[in-house]
This record gives sequence, structure tokens and C-alpha cells, in this order.
Amino acid sequence: MSAPQSAARRTVLRGAAAIVGAAGAGAAVTACSTETNSGYGSPAVPTAPVELGDAADVPVGGAKLYRERKLIVSCPAEGQYKAFSAQCTHAGCVLDKIVQGEGNCPCHGSRFDTATGKALRGPATDPLPEVPVRDEGGKLIAG
Repeated sequence: MSAPQSAARRTVLRGAAAIVGAAGAGAAVTACSTETNSGYGSPAVPTAPVELGDAADVPVGGAKLYRERKLIVSCPAEGQYKAFSAQCTHAGCVLDKIVQGEGNCPCHGSRFDTATGKALRGPATDPLPEVPVRDEGGKLIAG
């Protein structure tokens, strides 16, 4: 191969690598988007009342994650309930578990206090939005 052909080949290969890199970066940005990870575009908080289940399922002094409803409910004292969106305020991923009173975001590691909704570890800095919740005849109703 002559020097001009070799230089031209290197230019083409560099261009191809740049395109692949840009496509990969686009996929990474898409993975962080709220639309992709927020439950198929559904809102972070219920727009209508939704029944979550038995109030007794939320332990006093603890919390329960209702992942399919994108909600966390805590019970600071007997008969008292607080609810928060379980959708991370950083990129919209739904929290996947509660560990030692903290809701965990599986996408980037943000942690939230399940009793207050406060962001404890970033990248999220905003608290989880509070959602009204009430006990109706032993059933929790959120929204």
C-alpha cells in the first residue's frame, strides 16, 4: 500500500470509529432519560387515587416499596403513613429496593430517605415528591 492510500485508509477508519463512538454515547444518554426508565412514560405520581393494598403490610418504623405503582410508603408511627414517588429525581429510574431505610436507584446509585423523601446520595439532589396517602378501612389509598 502506498503512503497516500495508507493515510486515506487511516482517515476512513478514524471516521468510522468516531461514528461508532457517537452512536454509543447516544445510547448512553438515552439510558438516562426519564422517558425510557420511568415506566413507559407514566407520571411520577398517581393522577388518580390508587389502592396499594393492606395498611398492615407497611411496618411501623419502616417502609414498603410498591415498585409497580412507583411509590414508597413509610409508617413513622402506628396508623400514620407518608408516601413518596419511587421515581428517582435524577433520571427517572424507578427505585428497586429499600436498604436500611433508604430507597435505592439502580441506574446511578442515588439513595433516598424513605421516611422523608430526602436525597441522601447523588447524583440526585432533589427529594422524592410527596404523594397523599390515607388508610381507608385497612387499605392504603395513594393519590
